[in-house]
Amino acid sequence: MSKSTIQMTYDSEKLGAIKQYMAKKEADLNSEIDGFMQKLYEKYVPAPVREYIDSRDGTDEAKPKKPVK
Repeated sequence: MSKSTIQMTYDSEKLGAIKQYMAKKEADLNSEIDGFMQKLYEKYVPAPVREYIDSRDGTDEAKPKKPVK
């Protein structure tokens, strides 16, 4: 599945504090944001649409790739 980039603004001091205290707990900001985005996806996207997207994702990988000559 292809990825998109999200850009947002947030208070620099607060972001610095988040990173500082997450580092103390060996937590990763990107992992936390990924988890948050997944929860939003599950909350707002209807189950049939999620199933459709999941099925499309699986079929892309199942297609055999053409050999390069």
